[in-house]
Amino acid sequence: MPEGAEQGGCVGKRGEGMGGIMGDGNLRALWERLAANRGEHVFMTFEDRRGSVRSYTYAEFDRLINRTANCLLSLGVEAGQNVAVQLYNCPEHVSVAVALAKIGAVAVPINMQHKLEECAYVLKKCGIDAVVCEPDCQYYYLEEAAGPRRETYGTLGEGERPYSLSRVLVSHAKGQELYGEAIDFDAAVAACSDELVERRPLDELDTCMIIFTSGTTSCPKGVELTHGNFLFGGAYGAWQCGLGPDDRLLTTMPAFHSNFQTAALMPVLCAGATLVFVEKYSARRYWGQVRKHGATAVQLVAMMVRTMMMQPCDPAERDHCVRSAQYYLAISDEEHDAFEGRFGVRLQNCYGSTESVCWVLTDRPCGERRWPSVGRPGPGYEVEIREGGRALPVGEVGEIAVRGERGIALMKGYYADAEATARAVDEGGWYLTGDKGYRDADGWFYFVDRKSNMIKRAGENISASEVEDVLAEHPFVSEAAVIGVPDPVRDQAVKAFVVLERGTKATVEELVGHCARHLADYKVPTIVEIVEDLPRTSVGKVAKKLLV
Repeated sequence: MPEGAEQGGCVGKRGEGMGGIMGDGNLRALWERLAANRGEHVFMTFEDRRGSVRSYTYAEFDRLINRTANCLLSLGVEAGQNVAVQLYNCPEHVSVAVALAKIGAVAVPINMQHKLEECAYVLKKCGIDAVVCEPDCQYYYLEEAAGPRRETYGTLGEGERPYSLSRVLVSHAKGQELYGEAIDFDAAVAACSDELVERRPLDELDTCMIIFTSGTTSCPKGVELTHGNFLFGGAYGAWQCGLGPDDRLLTTMPAFHSNFQTAALMPVLCAGATLVFVEKYSARRYWGQVRKHGATAVQLVAMMVRTMMMQPCDPAERDHCVRSAQYYLAISDEEHDAFEGRFGVRLQNCYGSTESVCWVLTDRPCGERRWPSVGRPGPGYEVEIREGGRALPVGEVGEIAVRGERGIALMKGYYADAEATARAVDEGGWYLTGDKGYRDADGWFYFVDRKSNMIKRAGENISASEVEDVLAEHPFVSEAAVIGVPDPVRDQAVKAFVVLERGTKATVEELVGHCARHLADYKVPTIVEIVEDLPRTSVGKVAKKLLV
């Protein structure tokens, strides 16, 4: 464990308190060191949804990154340019993002479940004119590809694409039809040199990725993460999970999430360990994959815990190598004890967000844990329970606030949104999470409630306002209120209360179908109740606390 790791104080100079890993300065330097010193060690073992497995050493993957970077350079990608990445979980998602970082550009991952209008918002916000995508995403970006699939992939009319992309780079195109001026990206990459042909200046505070999160309003915000954020996240995560060079961390987290980028990929890199990357979570196959690949560390969310417990018991399921099972927020005490008892693992509870880069509150790699506490502050962070600009005493519930160095331990800011950044980070440098919690006399923190107007479904954050806005666009909807309701498997389900315009009629199926055409599947309400009116507060606002 790095010296001072138990203190959890604020980082003084950049990189201090994290074992000196920040000396790499940027992701290009980190990869060069890994290729030189860990070249023959397996970096990634990838298993796709069909069960096929392929592996890469650090040296092999660095050559793939360099070929990808050279291809992007040949296509005119400039330093500081934002490039969208819309790929399923795959090695290419990683190689493209790192290649962009190596040449000083910025990766903007897009959720594979997003519909056309959701993609359009990100592309317009970031001024994107190049995307690396799956073959089926061509229908979003090329008018020639839309055709009869428009009803499925989006509802904009002919010639109404809300943005113009000069380059649509299609990965996994072998055997697939390409449309318009789309480029077979994998073939173009394969034709490039293994040696990086241009070394642009890089600084640790340069942005290397923008990850969009669902905010409490209907407009998602792009969290700017720097090279320094990624390196800090890697060092922190390696400490948090106690990773060493012989460890194997298995993850099924989506590559467009910070859960994957800063809490799985980067800790593996900073430890020189192995990433076992599974394309898609399957409750039936998951624990067998953990055992087959010899995973020593895993990432879990509530939905995974619950669906794993639904599977038939296997007499050999406790025969595994897992030492660290990183877990995010609470399940019931009964579920916690039953899971640990059945699988023979300890859940390492923690709390954080994309904005905070790491799981700022966490159980330690070993030693005491106080379930359901989400732990104590890790190195590089201060955490307080605050209200009205002051810290609250022990036991009082207030807002969880986090302080760390901006661009290193905290996000650089929200992309092109100085006002939102100023609201999130106060003048004292405290990131105000909006989440509620308290701490006990021994410094252990407890999570109480989520951000207002947020719904958590199977690990995904959903803005209730975004769903409400889509419902309000239906011509027969007068008003809508959306809440999260308990779901025994996925934490929460999305429930909508809809008031129709006087004299109109609409069925639940019609309203759900309307949402499905405009929203990613996980955001679509699973419960819709058509009501005469909504409860109000004394000032006329919808009283969501009265909706059940």
